[in-house]
Amino acid sequence: MSETTDTPMPRILVAEDETPMRTVLRDTLERHGYRVILARDGEEGLERAIQEKPDLVILDIMMPRLSGIEVCTELRRLEHKEPIIMLTAKGSVEDRIQGLDAGADDYLPKPFSRDELLARIRAQLRKVERGTSAPESLRLGDVEIDFTHQKVLRDGENVAMTAKEFAMLKLLASRPNEPITREQFLDLVWGYTSFPTTRTVDKHVVSLRQKIEPNPDQPTYIKTIHAVGYKLELD
Repeated sequence: MSETTDTPMPRILVAEDETPMRTVLRDTLERHGYRVILARDGEEGLERAIQEKPDLVILDIMMPRLSGIEVCTELRRLEHKEPIIMLTAKGSVEDRIQGLDAGADDYLPKPFSRDELLARIRAQLRKVERGTSAPESLRLGDVEIDFTHQKVLRDGENVAMTAKEFAMLKLLASRPNEPITREQFLDLVWGYTSFPTTRTVDKHVVSLRQKIEPNPDQPTYIKTIHAVGYKLELD
């Protein structure tokens, strides 16, 4: 049973040429409260995406008239920012690279679990909700962080950070003094394509503390929230 809410559920465009799959996707999404827009081929999918501006787009790669790759490429050219999830019966690395290079946010090969699809949709919509509200720069004691140029200095010396460490730091800075769960780190930094564990988050936090904390064993900034996750504590 769905609950009544003042906030309308997200609208999801599904562009899929196979009727059985299109029906399954529609029924699954509607059962979970989403509003669904259907398209039977790539050209119709592109038209409906432009006209109706859905909150998220699901594209089958192999479609008549326009492929999912072509639709995705055109939407990004037109500066449509909504998340795009690609579906395909093909599972090769080349297909994944082609879809992601076209501007897709995620990729799911057929056959797939409906629960996994729903989880990926939730993860993409959470990214949109939270946006990129990190400050352009941040100072933590003797550490200077430039989020615009992805550069970290400590006592004027460059600090080498991995892409994941920097993404975690940016997420923490976008929500200062607010707990972020390990699962949220996995959703927003790793995504569902990597399938890391919550232990992965803990290891990266240890590395981050080594690089920015005055005393990593007694952190001043990146605080542990017991049984929840971490937060960036600022005055």
